[in-house]
Amino acid sequence: MGEAFELRSGDYRARVDRIGAGLQALTWRGHDLVWPYTRVEGPQAFQGQLLAPWPNRVAGGRYTFQGTEYRLAIDNPETGSAIHGLVHDQDWSPVDAREDEVTLRLAFEGTPGYPFPLELTTRYRLSSEGLTVSVKAVNTGERDAPYGVGFHPYLTLGRPLDELSARGVLTVSADAGSSLPTDEDLIPTGAPVPVAGGGFDLLPPGRDLGDTVLDTAFTDLRRDERGRAWVRLGGPEHRVALWAGAGYDWLQLFSADTLGGDAHRAHLAAEPMTCPPDAFNSGTDLLVLSPGQSVEHDFGVLAEPRAG
Repeated sequence: MGEAFELRSGDYRARVDRIGAGLQALTWRGHDLVWPYTRVEGPQAFQGQLLAPWPNRVAGGRYTFQGTEYRLAIDNPETGSAIHGLVHDQDWSPVDAREDEVTLRLAFEGTPGYPFPLELTTRYRLSSEGLTVSVKAVNTGERDAPYGVGFHPYLTLGRPLDELSARGVLTVSADAGSSLPTDEDLIPTGAPVPVAGGGFDLLPPGRDLGDTVLDTAFTDLRRDERGRAWVRLGGPEHRVALWAGAGYDWLQLFSADTLGGDAHRAHLAAEPMTCPPDAFNSGTDLLVLSPGQSVEHDFGVLAEPRAG
């Protein structure tokens, strides 16, 4: 237990955690692209973690699915929520490991609060286009299963965001047309609202984050010709870019204002999600897997050198 897998391809290096199938580190030409961790010191604040069978939170740790109420453990007491799923502390088994790729599998048997067995497979692959992460879920049970997935990397430029902003060398953008209003416990309070012209409008390229505080779910994603929606964090030498593939219709952005010490506003969490917060209760974009049904989602992270 606890072993990590080292991957390499060209200018990229990655380290993948067997526990939780998490992303411990990703570098390009020696630059950290995500906030790294090791098992000795982390992960902190879910850095690099796979979030399944739901991302984000379930209000009160309670939900009703097909007429039956279920209760989950409250593991985010500040908001009274069950947060970020059930598999980030599980021991995953390696299926295949190569120099530039590793595949891990988990036979998840379910819990009293989520009695729906799943087979989960996560593949990390490095190439000249950076890191691609694929997560596949199969309903191995005998009844329908509610399902959502997300990931929790913190994009980093190696220096605190506020420091780079003060120097006038920080930019951020996100291909998202709407944001989700929430209450003080980060539970949705209504339908998504357009971001155009407001504080959460990250569509224009080259915007400075400034003092904007983000712990916000975005949707209405604009996609490129390959069906990818992007978040970009730019510094003086390069940009860190995260893309979300088909089915990842939500992005949670978190500017780390509630983290203490050196982590405070040091990195930007960019979380691709298949559904918004509290989807187990709202049903919004919640996937329902029938017995034997499978679903797969992809996202990636790469570096983009500055022109010149």
